[in-house]
Amino acid sequence: MLKFLILNGPNLNLLGRREPAVYGAATLPMIMRAARAHAARAGVSVDHRQYNDEGDLVTAIGWAGKRYDGIVMNPGAFTHTSVAVRDAIQGCGAPVVEIHLSNIHAREAFRHVSITAPACVGQIMGFGAAGYNLAIDALAGHLIAKNGGRDMPGRPGPVIKVGAKRR
Repeated sequence: MLKFLILNGPNLNLLGRREPAVYGAATLPMIMRAARAHAARAGVSVDHRQYNDEGDLVTAIGWAGKRYDGIVMNPGAFTHTSVAVRDAIQGCGAPVVEIHLSNIHAREAFRHVSITAPACVGQIMGFGAAGYNLAIDALAGHLIAKNGGRDMPGRPGPVIKVGAKRR
């Protein structure tokens, strides 16, 4: 079974009350419950953490690369400002998919540049909370393709169902 860590950056703990017109009304715990349920249906194990401090996020990326098959990450404002987060992504050894609830290119000009995206295997944005599910599916598909159709090295055949239908 693939094991992913979802990392959320600064201020995502304020979801549900911070700019609901931009980010939606769902809280982070609600979004993470839905992402975890989606992952479980696809046969993927998911843990999640949220950090407001840049150093804590950098540390988490580093240890996650040793403990997880991949990372789904919404770096929040660090997307546009943190070389440290980018370097951690690049050096962690696990593939990372960057996710944003809103389309950063449709927002203020200072949000248009992602420092972190070039270190990631992909970026998903603008689909709200559903972006986490898309990122889980994309990361699982990336890893399965990279491992020649196997979800884990040394295990035969795909075990997960990427894009599993809801029941």
